[in-house]
Amino acid sequence: MHLVVDIGNTDIVCGFYTETEWKVILRTPTHQPWSAIRMEHWIQKELTDKGFPEVKVESILISSVVPSVLTQIQKGLEHWVNYPVKVMGPKLYATLPIEVISPDEIGADLVANSVYAHTNYRSDVLIVDFGTALTFTLVDAQGKMKGVSIAPGLKTAVKSLFSETAQLPEVPLEMPNSALGHDTVSAIQSGILWGYVGMVKEMISRVKEERGPGVKVIATGGLSSILTPLEAYFDEVNKLITLEGLRIVAQQ
Repeated sequence: MHLVVDIGNTDIVCGFYTETEWKVILRTPTHQPWSAIRMEHWIQKELTDKGFPEVKVESILISSVVPSVLTQIQKGLEHWVNYPVKVMGPKLYATLPIEVISPDEIGADLVANSVYAHTNYRSDVLIVDFGTALTFTLVDAQGKMKGVSIAPGLKTAVKSLFSETAQLPEVPLEMPNSALGHDTVSAIQSGILWGYVGMVKEMISRVKEERGPGVKVIATGGLSSILTPLEAYFDEVNKLITLEGLRIVAQQ
């Protein structure tokens, strides 16, 4: 099997795949007291628990937007497999089928998303990633990343409201039926979730005004399925787009 690792601001996601399918996907919170040994032991235990006690991993590619965590994760995986592990970065970007903007600054996950979008659509594609941050990335038909927009993610917005106010609770992310709530919980849900529906619609509309109505729009991220009123605006909703993009990069 092969392994791609997406180190995000909230979770670390490890996807094991063969030539034809994803075999197992592991997930754990990013911000832990990681050491190389802890990483190695964690992944061995998780694989055993999932029914894969003996796995031969032929290659590993890591994407990370959390530099403070990357080193120990990389060391732990290298000790586990006993060979160097590749990491998404500017040197690797030069070999990709897309043109990466601001390669020293852009998130590796957005690059992976763009690789997936260009490989599968070959047209202007807007990728909406519902993660810790809500990001909008446009890649054109020639594979050039044209620009990115970043806003706080849904959970980030809820936690910010909860932590900065004295009496407002942290609420579950469930789409309310009404635009106006009738108690504190539903009021927060309506304000944030319907507010984000409006934000995403406006961003899609503006991008299509600038680039034309033929822009494809795809959604990814763990929270991509929550804002159900947006379903008609997306040509594809796929929570594994980042992993799929990393898989494409690893296989090139």
